[in-house]
Amino acid sequence: MKHVFNGGTWEWHEFPESDKAGIEKLIREKDPYDINKWAANLPRIKTNHIMVDTFRKGHEWIAGTLVFKQDLTEKEDYHYFHFFVAENFMITSGLDFNVFGKDDYSLLNEQMETCDNALEGFSVLLGEITTSSLMKIDPFEVKLNDLFWKVKKENSTGLLEEIYHARHELLVLKHLMMPLQEIKIAMEEAFGEQASGGPEYKRTCLKIERGFKIANEYQTEIDTLIRLEEVVSSHRGNEIMKTLTVLTTLFTPITALGALWGMNFKNMPELEWKYGYLFAIGLVMISTLILYIVLKKKGWAGDILRGKKRNSFFK
Repeated sequence: MKHVFNGGTWEWHEFPESDKAGIEKLIREKDPYDINKWAANLPRIKTNHIMVDTFRKGHEWIAGTLVFKQDLTEKEDYHYFHFFVAENFMITSGLDFNVFGKDDYSLLNEQMETCDNALEGFSVLLGEITTSSLMKIDPFEVKLNDLFWKVKKENSTGLLEEIYHARHELLVLKHLMMPLQEIKIAMEEAFGEQASGGPEYKRTCLKIERGFKIANEYQTEIDTLIRLEEVVSSHRGNEIMKTLTVLTTLFTPITALGALWGMNFKNMPELEWKYGYLFAIGLVMISTLILYIVLKKKGWAGDILRGKKRNSFFK
């Protein structure tokens, strides 16, 4: 499909990925631009890829493949399209606007009609892709707010799992925007001020910058949550080990004395004592009490026998 904009100033050619005849026709029509160099890679490239050609002055171009949508849970569920952009025309192959959630892209065409060249038109398209990514980042504000308060109320492996899932989703969205940044730089490399001076290009650059800033801030917050959760978990683990150590120490007298009097020696005078049983109980209690006092006095017991308070990280 061919679109002509701004009184014939520039063109947009859309092709399904399987339309080899249409692309071959364009190769013949746009011979100076060496489109076949780009078209030869179409069948095998399905990931982000970019080429820049500045060898012929006045016939500069950029081309490549862009993954513009990625499922947050399934690696193989993603969508991409191929593009070729020169000053007065651009080509897209395999771009499905239904994936964007845009059944009718007449509004996009209207916006492109005001563009002076294909560079501006391609900037409009990149801006739409960036907006789509930004719309997925926005829900993170709600998700992170919930995680902030969950960290204070509970401490569990499930919560840490939830935090890492959120971090992974954010990394996927950030990964989608990184090729946009590369394409932006490639346009400046190929076309210089002719690209960077356009209003649509500047607007798209601001969108990309906004997306990266939001993603970086959210990533910082998630990393802080992870560190906080790890510190709390480590502290509670240490408290558990300290508790077990103190309890083991307190039960040492009864364990030692029980082992001693459980021996089967014939000559054990304590067995014949009239008050031997009471003596044994008293000795165990006194030994345990002495150990408890020593631990308490030195501060080794701390607050390990106290329960965790509600909405508290460490108490």
